[in-house]
Amino acid sequence: MLVVGCGPAGAELARLLAQAGLSVWLVDQLADLNQAAFSSAALPLAALERFCLPASLVASRWQGWQLLGPGEAVRRWQGEQTLGVVLDFGALRQWLAGEAQAWGARLELGCRALDQHQGPDRISTLLRWRDGQQRWIESRWVVDATGQARSLLGEPPARAGPLVSGLGVEWLLAVSAAQEQRWRGQLTFLLGTDWLPQGYGWVFPMQAGRLKVGVCRLQDPRRPQPPLGPLLQTILARCGLAGAEVLDRHGGLIRSTIGRQEPHRRGRLIGLGDAVSTANLLGGEGIRHALLSARVLAPQLLAALAPGIQDRAAAQALDTYPRQLRQALGWRWGLSGRLARRTWLGLDSPAADRRLERLLKGLAQHKQAEDLSALLFDYRFERYGVRALPYLLGLR
Repeated sequence: MLVVGCGPAGAELARLLAQAGLSVWLVDQLADLNQAAFSSAALPLAALERFCLPASLVASRWQGWQLLGPGEAVRRWQGEQTLGVVLDFGALRQWLAGEAQAWGARLELGCRALDQHQGPDRISTLLRWRDGQQRWIESRWVVDATGQARSLLGEPPARAGPLVSGLGVEWLLAVSAAQEQRWRGQLTFLLGTDWLPQGYGWVFPMQAGRLKVGVCRLQDPRRPQPPLGPLLQTILARCGLAGAEVLDRHGGLIRSTIGRQEPHRRGRLIGLGDAVSTANLLGGEGIRHALLSARVLAPQLLAALAPGIQDRAAAQALDTYPRQLRQALGWRWGLSGRLARRTWLGLDSPAADRRLERLLKGLAQHKQAEDLSALLFDYRFERYGVRALPYLLGLR
């Protein structure tokens, strides 16, 4: 079994398959899993428990929310207990890969999948290492867990709907105790066109003396797209963080179809995680959904790889994968994707700021931080009833 991509989806799948006794190769183009650690990595506390993630991966814990904007507006929701965590994303990838190895999976870093060729009962994948060595690897199935790049699956067909893309940049800062104090214990989002047109920013606490500051903008070919670096510099100045030491700079793309109608399998090649659009654009969130997709696919792959199973029966075991993944994500997931496209792509004018302001005023009537967590992580839009419904339907 070959799994291409050692992000949360691929590494979790490799761990589950190896734990069940399968021979698994897990490969990733990165030579160091701490590289390119672009992820806001904020999770609700329930996800930490659900996926059995150890406390050693937690960079900080948070109890509340802070929304800055539009304009000079400041809104806060503070809980009495811990509501969630911010993970060290590089440490998460390393831990998942280590768990897979501990169960017997073979890990190959600095290794890129270039091509694949399918035969009647096997699939051959061309791998290339950083030193130029190339090798064809044969297996019964291959999983493409390479994220938005979709290195083996390729771009979804037009009938699946367009890919909505978000471009993000994130800096890890070393800050003084005074600079850190304003942001400690809460997730902060920066909203409105004066912060970032067609997108949003964030300031998240990390380990002591560390903050993560980033911006994400949905790509709109109809309008100019100024570089994000200077915009992030302006945000740092407005947040009182100008001059802070930058420990790391990273960024990347998030690309998902809204309806998730793309094929999840091409013969013996199966898509997983962001490669089949599990990333959610509303808050740029992908970790939970990637881990979930691995847990949906694993038992079906195990059934398809059972000793003595015929090819037709193996394929049938995988035919329900898209439906089961849709059910696991839930109908609210799709609604949140449509809301993301409407909110961020439409955030391009003073009128859009006023529309967002009306929604935020409605949300502010719910004083509990837990209510906002239910909205942003569980997509519980119905809690906000008639205040949110006109906005969701595009009526105001």
